[in-house]
Amino acid sequence: MRTFDRNYIDGAFVPVTGEEFVDIVDPATEGVVGRARLASRDDARRAVEAAMRAQPAFGHASVAERIGMLERLQAAMLAQADALLEATITEYGGPVARAQWVADYAAQCFGDAARALSSYAFERTVGGSIVVMAPVGVSALFAPWNSTAGTMASKLAAAIAAGCATVIKPSELSPWQAHVVARAIHASGLPPGVVNIVTGLGADVGAEIGTHPGVAKLSFTGSTPTGKLIARGAVDTMKRVSLALTGKSASLLLEDADLDAALPLALGAAFMNSGQACVAGTRLLVPRVRMSEVLDRLRSAVAALRVGDPRDPSTAIGPMVSRAQYERVQHFIRRGLDQGATLISGGEGRPDGLDRGWFVRPTVFAAVRNDMDIAREEIFGPVLSVLPVDSEDEAIAVANDSPYGLQAYVFSTDAARARRAALRLQAGTVLINRVAPDLLAPFGGVKQSGMGREFGVMGMEAFLEPKTITAA
Repeated sequence: MRTFDRNYIDGAFVPVTGEEFVDIVDPATEGVVGRARLASRDDARRAVEAAMRAQPAFGHASVAERIGMLERLQAAMLAQADALLEATITEYGGPVARAQWVADYAAQCFGDAARALSSYAFERTVGGSIVVMAPVGVSALFAPWNSTAGTMASKLAAAIAAGCATVIKPSELSPWQAHVVARAIHASGLPPGVVNIVTGLGADVGAEIGTHPGVAKLSFTGSTPTGKLIARGAVDTMKRVSLALTGKSASLLLEDADLDAALPLALGAAFMNSGQACVAGTRLLVPRVRMSEVLDRLRSAVAALRVGDPRDPSTAIGPMVSRAQYERVQHFIRRGLDQGATLISGGEGRPDGLDRGWFVRPTVFAAVRNDMDIAREEIFGPVLSVLPVDSEDEAIAVANDSPYGLQAYVFSTDAARARRAALRLQAGTVLINRVAPDLLAPFGGVKQSGMGREFGVMGMEAFLEPKTITAA
C-alpha cells in the first residue's frame, strides 16, 4: 500500500496540509493499492508564491541555460521510465504498450522543446521597431487523468523553454503518476520554485490557482465544461488561457480507401488508450456502397481484440479508469440501443470471463445518425459509431456537424483527394492514412474543442508575448 502525502513546492517535497484523502484503486482488480492526501488552498497559494519568487530570475535565464534544464529533465524522465510505466498501469489501467509509449513520450517532450528553443528568434525587426518575445510569467498547468504524465511533460517543456515558472495541478485521480514526474523534476536540479506540483480537487486547489492574481497564464487539458469554468475565472485578472478540450473526432473512409490498410488504423484511432482519448476517432463515416464489407471486417477485427490484464502485451483494451467512467460508458451503450442504432459488436456489461475490474466490451454501432447521443457526445470509452454517407460532400458535412473540432482522420489511396478533404474539415489536426501525431506540429482544437496550440514552436509561443520597442 503506497501513501502519497507530499507536494513538490519550492524545490522540496513538503507535507500536504489538506484534510481530504482519496484511495488509489487499481481499475483492473478494483483493489485499493494506495492512498493520497489532497492538497488544500493554502498549499496551492504556497506553490504560486514559490513560482512568483522564482519567475524574475528564471525569466531572464539564457537560452543555453534553459536548454540545459530541458536536457536534464529529459534524462531524469528517462531514468524514471520504469517507475512511470508501473504507475500508469496500476493507477490508470493503461495497456502496457500504451503505458510504455507515455513513458517514452514524457521524456521526448523535453528533447523536442530543447530543439525548438535552440533555433528560435526571440528578437526580430518589424517595421522600424524591435519585437522581443518575452515570457508571459507564472503559468498554471492542468493535466487530466487520461494522460497525466504526458500532459505534465508537454506543457512543462514549453513553459521551461519560454522562461515561465510553473504550478502544475494534476488530476486528483493520478497522484502516483504525478509523484513519479515530481521525482524526475527534483532530480534534474532546476532552481527552486521553477516547477511546483500540487495534487488536489479542481473545486478548491484548481480554483485557487486559476484565480490567483500572481498567475499570468493558464494551460488546461480536459473537458469543455471545465475549460469554460476556467476561462470564466481567468477573466477578472486577464490571464492568458490555452484550452485543449473535448473531441468527437470523425474518421472519413473515402470510397477509394484500401480497407486492408485503413480499417485497422480506423479501429486503432477509435479504441486508442482503451477509448479514453480526446482524439479518439469515434465516428467512422463510410460510403454506403462499402458498408456491408466494412461492417463484416469490423465485426471480425473487434472479435479478435484482447480485453483484459493491462500488463499482458497482447492486451489491446484495458479497464476504464474508475467505476464512474465504466458506468458512463454503459449509459451511452444503452442510449445507442434506445435511439435505434444497430449493435454490431459488444454491448452492455463486462466481456466474458472478466467479473472484476472496470472492463468494457469493445462496442461498434451501425446505422447511426449524427443526431444520436453516441454520435454527439464524447463517451471516453471503446465505443465506435459507424455512419453511412452517400458522397464525399456528405461525409464532410456530417464530420463538420459537431460542436467539436479537435482531430480528424482521412483514409484514401489518392493523396491529393485526401488533402482536399482535409482542408475542408473543421478540426485543429487532420491525420491522413495514419493515427500517430506529429509531436513538433501544433496541436489544439477549433470550435468547442478549445483555443490555443501546444507542441513545437507554437506550443512554446503560447507562453510568450511580444513586446514592441520603438526608438526615436
